[in-house]
Amino acid sequence: MKSLREYLWFETKNKVEFVNITRQVQEIIDRSGIKEGLCLVNAMHITASVFINDDEPGLHKDFKLWLEKLAPHEPVAQYAHNTYEDNADAHLKRQVMGREVVVAVTGGKLDFGPWEQIFYGEFDGRRRKRVLVKVLGE
Repeated sequence: MKSLREYLWFETKNKVEFVNITRQVQEIIDRSGIKEGLCLVNAMHITASVFINDDEPGLHKDFKLWLEKLAPHEPVAQYAHNTYEDNADAHLKRQVMGREVVVAVTGGKLDFGPWEQIFYGEFDGRRRKRVLVKVLGE
């Protein structure tokens, strides 16, 4: 079995942002030479997420509004975590959106259902963070 590990790096301009990383993940699979296997895509920071969904701007706006209702940033004093940093809401948002995805690789391509894309979700942006991409297979 072959494997390849690479990192994607992000420093978003906004505190909350969704970035479509499907193309970059597919490029890593292409470099791996793996035709059949699995691809793990994992956020390496506790205030960021990786998830699969539709690349539709209205849906992304809905996610942002929904997450802010679930875990509003302010008032920051509402969270016990916020004694050193003011990012407790980002930790909670990440918990809801998930840490990683695993996608089948078939014929050297991500094996998606209709409309599926991979996204990096940032909830405490404006600083450098990374995503692990690990491809395993033959």
